[in-house]
Amino acid sequence: MLVVGVPKETFPNERRVAIVPASLPNLAKLGLEALVESGAGAAAGFPDADYVAKGARIAASRAETFAGAQILLQVRSFASSRTGPPPSLELVGKGHVVVGFLDPIGAPEGVKAVAARGATAFALDLIPRISRAQAMDALSSVAMVIGYKSVLLAADTLPRLFPMMMTAGGTLTPAKVFVIGGGVAGLQAIATARRLGALVSGYDIRPAVKEQVESLGAKFVELPLETGQSQDAGGYARAMDESFYRRQRELMGRVVAEHDVVIATAAVPGRTAPVLVSTDMVDAMRPGSVIVDAAAEQGGNCEVTKPGEAVVRKGVTVLGPVNIASSVPNHASQLHSRNVANFLALIVKQGALSVDMSDQIVRETLVARDGAAVDPRQSPAAAGDGAKPR
Repeated sequence: MLVVGVPKETFPNERRVAIVPASLPNLAKLGLEALVESGAGAAAGFPDADYVAKGARIAASRAETFAGAQILLQVRSFASSRTGPPPSLELVGKGHVVVGFLDPIGAPEGVKAVAARGATAFALDLIPRISRAQAMDALSSVAMVIGYKSVLLAADTLPRLFPMMMTAGGTLTPAKVFVIGGGVAGLQAIATARRLGALVSGYDIRPAVKEQVESLGAKFVELPLETGQSQDAGGYARAMDESFYRRQRELMGRVVAEHDVVIATAAVPGRTAPVLVSTDMVDAMRPGSVIVDAAAEQGGNCEVTKPGEAVVRKGVTVLGPVNIASSVPNHASQLHSRNVANFLALIVKQGALSVDMSDQIVRETLVARDGAAVDPRQSPAAAGDGAKPR
């Protein structure tokens, strides 16, 4: 029987866990036994006793977890990151299969280091956007949490209330929220801001997103730009050239200035996020306004953003939160765990590892095998990478 190891996360301030107790019965059906490092789920609200109750064994140490498992599951996994220190890989060996977020395009040196240890690695970052893969789309799960929490961060910072209120002291007008990007994060931000009672507008370079934005009760902002090549075959927004972004900023400046809150969600897989909100645009906003840059970890959509910090410029607060999903560790872990369990069903058959390279999902997520890194940019999943609203 294969053993799945669930070590504690080591990435700074990471509170999520790769597998939650509720997923263990599904792993058992695959013929997998779980070995969980003591305390791995504590920060997310899952004590050791909950894992034991679902059939897991508890390992007293990290070393014991690695030594006793063949498949290693983590959220941030063991690859390097642009916003964290290099991981410790001395416990990773030739017989291990690593599954998690690996940032293979943005930080390929991490995958190379894992490959050098002889491990096989699958990057959940590269799950293709096809119907069959929806149940294991871990990036979309993260994006949903990011969109939701970004609105709460904005509401907590804004010196106004979001909804219209008729009170004994008079009527309060609702806050105006502008969401840039109509991907999973952007649409969730729109829905959350609407639930809080704000007047919401949304923008995406892909005209097809208009219907989705409007279905959530928001106004779709249309800019006179040529966007015929704005979407790739996978439905992602393509990266455009700098002249396009310059013209977009010029046209968007007036829209940004009219809003109390701007939430930017455009991320580029493996590359620096495009600058969509310039310093001049920030300066034109009313004092007290708030920008939440959900792409801060990739450099930011706002020129003023400093990852991990709150910057106040001329009365406008620009938040650059990183690892937003970790701030909601319980539900974020539940979503990630379900995605991982569904992915494992592709590579484990009757209790044994089965890497079927004819399967598109398996083929496009495999980034290390037989001591060598596999370049994900050679796969169809990476061919259309572009500015992707999360």
